[in-house]
Amino acid sequence: MNYLISLIIGAVTSIMILLNGTLSDGYGNYASSILIHISGLIAVLLILFITRTKFRLKKGTPIYLYCAGFIGVATVLFTNLSFEHLGVSLTLALGLLGQTLLSLFLDHFGLMGFKASRFNPKKLIGLLFIGVGILVMTIY
Repeated sequence: MNYLISLIIGAVTSIMILLNGTLSDGYGNYASSILIHISGLIAVLLILFITRTKFRLKKGTPIYLYCAGFIGVATVLFTNLSFEHLGVSLTLALGLLGQTLLSLFLDHFGLMGFKASRFNPKKLIGLLFIGVGILVMTIY
């Protein structure tokens, strides 16, 4: 089930990049980012209201965990800039390569308080396929 959910996330991310990039073309990168995040806030508030879920901040939560919001804003801004020049598929492919490389690094060293999962050299085969795929997408 988790594999299917992850596959759906990938498909929805493609749609999100297309919509965000198109909005950015019309409003500019910063104004569109504001509109995107306001609509996201409204969506979450509606979900909380419909499900009657209460929202509470937990004491003792490390402050760096709240930086994910800043990273989300940067992701939207940079994706919109890339979309304008690269299109959806190459923007998404390069983004996934970046996610893969950083996640391998984080896993290998067990950063951010997680258990270390050492890098298996066999994963280089997958990285090679990703790299070749991006190269083909760039050339053609």
